Amino acid sequence: MGDSPERLGNEASFVALCGVSPVEHFSRRHHFRRLHRGGRPAGQCRLHRIVQTRLRQDLRTQDYYARRIKEGKARREIIR
Repeated sequence: MGDSPERLGNEASFVALCGVSPVEHFSRRHHFRRLHRGGRPAGQCRLHRIVQTRLRQDLRTQDYYARRIKEGKARREIIR
């Protein structure tokens, strides 16, 4: 966020700044979302570290992860 956190009015602007906002992607057979490739790599790294820490320590995150695995989602998709 830097020295001016007031420029981030909501979660969507923070996600866009870090470069992890979902982008619709279409091909002939598949319709899916991928992550926006722009943004700051340092922000992406920090968010990844937060996710990894929560997966190890937070029970709510572990329950969410287990539920999504049962639904057939891949680890990468769950983390995204």
